[in-house]
Amino acid sequence: MKVTVLGAGIIGTATAWFLSKEGHEVTVVDRQPDAGLETTYANGAQISVCFCEPWANAEAPWKVAKWLFKDDAPLLFRPHLDPYQWRWGLKFLTQCNDAAFARNVKQLVSLGMYSHAALKEILASTEIEYNRLEKGILHFFSSQHDFEAGAAACELMRNYGVDRRVLNPEEVLQIEPALAHSSQKIFGGTYTPSDESGDAKVFTQQLAQRCAERGVKFLWEHDVLGFDVRGNAVAGVRLKDRTTGQTRTVTGDQVVAAMGSFTAPMLRPLGIDLDIYPAKGYSATMRLKKPEAASMVSLLDDGAKVAISRLGDHIRVAGTAEMAGLDTSLDSATSQARCAALVRRYEQLFPGVADTSEPNFWAGLRPSTPNNLPYIGRSKISNLWLNAGHGTLGWTHGAGSGKAMAELITGKRPQLAYGFCGEALPAGKPQVALAG
Repeated sequence: MKVTVLGAGIIGTATAWFLSKEGHEVTVVDRQPDAGLETTYANGAQISVCFCEPWANAEAPWKVAKWLFKDDAPLLFRPHLDPYQWRWGLKFLTQCNDAAFARNVKQLVSLGMYSHAALKEILASTEIEYNRLEKGILHFFSSQHDFEAGAAACELMRNYGVDRRVLNPEEVLQIEPALAHSSQKIFGGTYTPSDESGDAKVFTQQLAQRCAERGVKFLWEHDVLGFDVRGNAVAGVRLKDRTTGQTRTVTGDQVVAAMGSFTAPMLRPLGIDLDIYPAKGYSATMRLKKPEAASMVSLLDDGAKVAISRLGDHIRVAGTAEMAGLDTSLDSATSQARCAALVRRYEQLFPGVADTSEPNFWAGLRPSTPNNLPYIGRSKISNLWLNAGHGTLGWTHGAGSGKAMAELITGKRPQLAYGFCGEALPAGKPQVALAG
């Protein structure tokens, strides 16, 4: 079959890779000049299969209310005159209970484990280099209260089949000795040895090159203008070349929408209304002045709600989420405060280790659903497929989402308990309401 994939982030590129392996003729369309230049570009770098809890839980509404007027809050919800934001917020509240949390976690863990295996499958055949570190993820706590809550969450997640271990302060420092120089007292931590980290952009661009070598065609710097629909099928995708201004229509048998946060507005004219709303995430990437004193294990700082990952001779500090629509600018007072908080926190933890004078700040849009479950599967249009809404877990779930998408299009059933669009979970598995 001829398949058109819209979007060349980690999701779209992984989809193209596995479709090509299934023998399909693939064309990938992206408005950027290369793969991985939007949401994938400078994310937190963590493959966090075992740290995958949904944002929506019983305590979330109170935390969001407490953070409402704090510019550097971990999750900042500033109400706008945007009906999609309000609808997303109301559906988010419906997921803030223990029963929904349990349902959603089970699916996220299942997809994560499947995806981690798919990533390793790609690496076995490509040997892509992307500053990969297989040292696990260490979540540390700066107060006794938070540590006790983290230990309880650890026990809960272990019930879902993840290997998350509770550590005392001495064990935390054994895992990551660089934390010994922190000015923050550490009360304990949790550790997932099977998790890992690496540069998602570098991986995605390298995978796109491997795809091209396999015959996948990439249309760079092309905007998607719309769709030609005949009956209940997409007959063509209308594009505009950003360089020449010329328009063209790409035809094929199947179309995959993997455009991150832009998937929802792009598909609304087709009557497909997805509950995907962008959460603006921030990161700071800094050169290491003292590499020998920097952390090697990928970290989750519970106090500041940020991720810290080593990428060669640089460090990536990422976190916070701001429900601000499709804005990725860094010049507002709120954005500047959130960026400054990332650098300030790193300096508190690792004084003098990184060059904080010239941080590379970035903001990207995490395509978030109310329950954190991405849309994967067929839409109500017979040959239009969805692979979007991965929120903060796009890097974690990217390879598996791409493989599952390729299998579904080929007529296979992926071997994991997940509520794919247009079908129920396998017999005997708990039913879970997919986002939307």
